[in-house]
Amino acid sequence: MVSPVAPPDPHAPFALAQEAAERLAELTGVERHDIALVLGSGWSGAADLLGETVADIPADEVPGFRAPTVAGHGASIRSVRIDDDGEPRHVLVLGSRTHYYESRDVRAVAHGVRTAAAAGVGQLVLTNGCGGLDPALLPGTPVLIADHINLTGASPIEGATFVDLTDLYSSRLRDLAREVDPTLTEGVYVQFPGPHYETPAEVRMAALLGGTLVGMSTALEAIAARHVGLEILGLSLVTNQAAGISADPLSHEEVIEAGRAAGPRISRLLAQIVRRI
Repeated sequence: MVSPVAPPDPHAPFALAQEAAERLAELTGVERHDIALVLGSGWSGAADLLGETVADIPADEVPGFRAPTVAGHGASIRSVRIDDDGEPRHVLVLGSRTHYYESRDVRAVAHGVRTAAAAGVGQLVLTNGCGGLDPALLPGTPVLIADHINLTGASPIEGATFVDLTDLYSSRLRDLAREVDPTLTEGVYVQFPGPHYETPAEVRMAALLGGTLVGMSTALEAIAARHVGLEILGLSLVTNQAAGISADPLSHEEVIEAGRAAGPRISRLLAQIVRRI
């Protein structure tokens, strides 16, 4: 007789996140972090502009985190101290992101933001490199995420847990970002599962659904972040025009190069925004 398989414990991801947060406090010497950044393609330079790096830790030294498998993504978790007027604040910079396509493990995708919440974070900034559906959105353009469409067929929420996503990407934080740069435009981010790029027909579908940006990250992380009570700001960097918008074939090398070219400018922008949060 085959023994029944026990269902997954929905509390296990949060226990692992708490363990990771305690390990981060031990390794960084910082008991509590205030803001967290998840840095996608092109955005990594912002960490150097925020303030003093207190600690820079290989991601795989923290429970539940993995070394990145995607070219162009960081391999560490950093604690940065911001000394502005008033009390100093600490920013948790998550350079190591797990994408859903790496193992179809939604718990792994959500682990970073759950760890941030367990570490005391109140505001989360999610960044990514993406494809643009509007020909006017040229490579190198930063775009605020106003909403998203999740086409992965997955959710990081387990069990009968119902989470309101009405104002998922904080209007308050978007207003603050526009105070830094009034030219910032907004868009709707569509997450596909990947790792293949979208077909021209899928891009047309995304546009018909109301999307303006397509990519392979962010939406699942944002859902998990709302579940644990974080206020979220999303920023995309258009690294390429999506399939069918441009006649050129798509490549990951193009994404990396566009992020590298725009990196200094968008990193300054992101650092200025974070310092105002």
